[in-house]
Amino acid sequence: MEPDAQLVQSCVRGDGSAWETLVRRHTRRVYNLCYRFMGNSAAAEDLSQEVFLRIYRTIGSYRDEQGAFTTWLTSVTRNLLVDHYRRSRRDRLTDSMDDASSQVESKQAFGDSPDRLAQSAELGEQLQQALARLSPELREAVILRDLQEMEYREIQSVLQIPEGTVKSRINRGRIDLARILESMGVRRPSATGGPQR
Repeated sequence: MEPDAQLVQSCVRGDGSAWETLVRRHTRRVYNLCYRFMGNSAAAEDLSQEVFLRIYRTIGSYRDEQGAFTTWLTSVTRNLLVDHYRRSRRDRLTDSMDDASSQVESKQAFGDSPDRLAQSAELGEQLQQALARLSPELREAVILRDLQEMEYREIQSVLQIPEGTVKSRINRGRIDLARILESMGVRRPSATGGPQR
């Protein structure tokens, strides 16, 4: 049995420390998914809290034989995001960025120069703005595959669509994202590793 499944069983039995461990273990994943979809750190924090409240209320319905806990958690998160999107369709958030410091969960080497850090932050903002311009269906497929690094079968389970549709959405999303980034003046990295402008 996977460690998360054991923690879930302990949570169902009322073990508060198991719940704290489960939340600590998955907070970053949930927040990153919410942030990538919303493009706003405050909204992502609020929605992350809603996700964990929903998880807490429904944790007894998780069954490890139906898949990994992270897949179930991602499904719950995605469903909440879709519900939120539908509720707020008319007054959806714009492309503005509230918190540049939380933009990309990139793993930067210690000691990166200030120029490289600034360039990385700028690229993160541009990526977030471009993601916001994708349709919700394409955006969630690209986020789950390329940013959350989920397998196709996991995405199929989360989105509840055939694997061929998953692959098609990811492909179309990547193409659209590249086109949007290019229209924003962001070029593919050059052979030296830096972006071309």
